[in-house]
Amino acid sequence: MDGRVTASRPPLERDIWELLSHVPDPEIPVLDVVALGIIRYVHVEQDSAGLQVRSIQVGVSPTYTGCPATEVIHAAIRDKLAAAGHANVQVDTVLFPPWSSAWLTDEARARLAEYGIAPPARALSRRRQGCAAPAVRCPRCASIQTQCVSEFGSTPCKASYRCLACREPFEYFKCI
Repeated sequence: MDGRVTASRPPLERDIWELLSHVPDPEIPVLDVVALGIIRYVHVEQDSAGLQVRSIQVGVSPTYTGCPATEVIHAAIRDKLAAAGHANVQVDTVLFPPWSSAWLTDEARARLAEYGIAPPARALSRRRQGCAAPAVRCPRCASIQTQCVSEFGSTPCKASYRCLACREPFEYFKCI
């Protein structure tokens, strides 16, 4: 599940993770699929000599089951890897365990805030009831004097909020 490009990964696998870090989320283009935490695994199968890549398998967990962007993300992954010369790519949907907003990287949280979307709370100690999220900080003025306008934003993973201090509307990436 850890999408960081680490030295412990084989070089070709590191290269694939690096390529995936340049695949933007179609609904939130300031996030890539690695920073979003939806890439679950990369498996590279090579020939016995380790010279030819037979296949690449990428596991993707949608932020929501039935997320309308899932097929677009799968196609973008296949296209990115094909452009790098990897023709035999299989992209699998991984539903268990379900994606969690805890899988967002710190960089992704910062990018969301810079883009004007309040990042999700780190974790919930108890189940959320409707708009009763923890204090949501306005990404524009940093006030916590905010109000949920609608549990449903422009995508299923976001809610609509407004700041009572600066009066600006904004979206909140839900804590899931």
